[in-house]
Amino acid sequence: MSQLSFLCIATFFKGQEFMRTCKELGNTVYLLTDQKLANADWPREAIDEFFYLSSPSNETQDLEQMILGLSHVMRSRQIDRVVALDDFDVEKGALVRETFRIDGMGQTTSRYFRDKLAMRMRAAAAGIRVPEFSALFHDETVTKFIQQTEGPWLIKPRSEASATGIKKVHSLDEAWSVIHGLGDRRYQYLIESFKPGSVYHVDALSVEGKAVFTRVSQYLATPMEVSHGGGVFRTMTLPVDSLDGQAVQQFNNRVLKAFGMRYSASHSEYIRCNHDGELYFLETSSRVGGAHIAEMVEAASGVNLWREWAKLETAMARKEHYVPPVDSGQQAGLIVSLARQQWPDMGGFTDAEIYWRMNREYHVGLIVQSDDRDRIRQLLDGYMHRIYQEFHASAPVPDKPTN
Repeated sequence: MSQLSFLCIATFFKGQEFMRTCKELGNTVYLLTDQKLANADWPREAIDEFFYLSSPSNETQDLEQMILGLSHVMRSRQIDRVVALDDFDVEKGALVRETFRIDGMGQTTSRYFRDKLAMRMRAAAAGIRVPEFSALFHDETVTKFIQQTEGPWLIKPRSEASATGIKKVHSLDEAWSVIHGLGDRRYQYLIESFKPGSVYHVDALSVEGKAVFTRVSQYLATPMEVSHGGGVFRTMTLPVDSLDGQAVQQFNNRVLKAFGMRYSASHSEYIRCNHDGELYFLETSSRVGGAHIAEMVEAASGVNLWREWAKLETAMARKEHYVPPVDSGQQAGLIVSLARQQWPDMGGFTDAEIYWRMNREYHVGLIVQSDDRDRIRQLLDGYMHRIYQEFHASAPVPDKPTN
């Protein structure tokens, strides 16, 4: 069995199970991370060497410094694979692969999994339904778009994650006020029609352009609703054999194929719009889902997406056959909220279905597992009311992400 060297890029604290599994499979593991995370609780037994970024942004000068530093690293170390473990590291991973000619997703394809404007343009070109949208480059085009489509509209950053930086506007004047306020950053945003509906997320593993493991879930409160409305985040899995789940899965397969996904984990979002009942593409990414969705998927399926992603990447690098995991077929639900208390006491939550409890300052969170989806919904609804009464706090959505 050949030993390979993996460069993992994670400027947020995540991906521990990926690195542990990567090491267990006999690989050398390097971690490139933010200098501020030097003392974080990384799985140090699984990491052969750390490299640090003093400025982990995607600004040109910072990327140039990263490439220069890695060029010195690679004089004495072989790197066979590069894996970006967070959304904000996708550009870095693609640039490293392109510069040093390492196999994997390049810069053009990576834009389809990072840049929301590129995503929408690629989806539309492939005949995949997307909410009406426009770039913000040309004044007259933007004005015509707003005049010819139905509001409200969302002005979104092209390369942020979750609901960070999104503004909802309801008129032409309000839209232009927000756009003018962006100043020189305007080109980094887009505008699209806001379509109410049911929002789904699909967490998948792909090999050679085909999803070999998929779990479909439905948000009960979307990240945007939580960020902008101060609510409680809830999501739950759909039954594997449900008609709705199968329709979303097939839609997701079309998207991944159109976007050029070869092999990776992916997290994608779709909406079934209220006005016509059709599915529309919202966004995708070449990573494991955040906000503890991976833990919920594991509760429902028995599959740890981080570990499987490491197995998949290793198999592809060794040109071996990857055997996808078997889904156990359970159901699970997740609930998370900001809390007023620094370390909330959740001892009062004692239901047998509780699978996981969050242990994080100023947060409360639970995952419940059952083969009865109605029971999961009942628990999540009850927990939501208790959390609002006993713990809930809200904070304004940030304009920029925080580590």
